[in-house]
Amino acid sequence: MKTEMRMAESKLRGLLGAHEPTADLYVRVHGDHLILGRRQPIGSSHQMQNDDRVRLTRLSASTYGLSVKRHTGRWERTPFSGSMGEMVDTILGCMQHLVAPY
Repeated sequence: MKTEMRMAESKLRGLLGAHEPTADLYVRVHGDHLILGRRQPIGSSHQMQNDDRVRLTRLSASTYGLSVKRHTGRWERTPFSGSMGEMVDTILGCMQHLVAPY
């Protein structure tokens, strides 16, 4: 399973890198999840921290579900699911505000 998720991570990085709004997002694997976010500064310091924004959950070999991180820190499922490419298109189409830099 780890090998499949590492391959999925690599594929997702390529898809995100092809679009300016998502090119700088990080991708990390956590179980069956691919978590996307941005490195954000902590206050006025030069330290950076991960700011998780959206998550793709592997539902089958080629299908992913899309979740968003709420202000409470909890993940909320959306009604969107499909191929990895479709999920990137969904993020670019109606969720750009969630992945944009602050």
